[in-house]
Amino acid sequence: MSCAGPASSARDGDRPAALAPGRRRIGLLGGSFNPAHDGHRHLSLWALRRLGLDQVWWLVSPQNPLKPAAGMAPLDARLAQARRAARHPAIRPTDIERALGTRYTADTLAALRRRFPRTRFVWLMGADNLRQIRHWKRWRAIFQGLPVAVFDRPTYALSALSGMAARRYARRRLPAAAARSLADRPAPAWIFVRMPLHPASASRIRAELASSANSPNRRPTP
Repeated sequence: MSCAGPASSARDGDRPAALAPGRRRIGLLGGSFNPAHDGHRHLSLWALRRLGLDQVWWLVSPQNPLKPAAGMAPLDARLAQARRAARHPAIRPTDIERALGTRYTADTLAALRRRFPRTRFVWLMGADNLRQIRHWKRWRAIFQGLPVAVFDRPTYALSALSGMAARRYARRRLPAAAARSLADRPAPAWIFVRMPLHPASASRIRAELASSANSPNRRPTP
């Protein structure tokens, strides 16, 4: 399988061969990033500090299987916005799923582990995704394949921690004090990270942009 990124969209630094040389600790944050925003950056910065990571990769998905294509900005536009939103040398937006040719998270993670056998990957996600991960294809393979860090999100913590995935792997949950060792733990292993909550959400940003565009008081573009 070729892992070179598309020359038309990926910068050299975003191609898989340049992302993780050698043995490193890498956090993986997947999603549509439609659009990327300060909430993604906030979570990534906390992951870098709390988990002792070297980098966080934003896996900007060509198309989330659980989300409709309608209203989804083109991948290159979402990737460009993600680069603007990241604003940190250790946060690396990438279209690596397009390069790998994968669609589902479980397949992407398996391909990355094969491509970078010396790299310690940690899957990062918000509590909202922990709550609904049971709907993901082969979701158990994610927990069985690499450590998972779940980050608090406004209003989601209680339902997420009482959901199917949290109950299924309750005995593999680590205490908060073990956060910096998570990347070195054999899977399944996961941790719930509490952090100052950030109000940003992609759906809210899209709604605000749509409202602004449809506002009768909006001045026409010259």
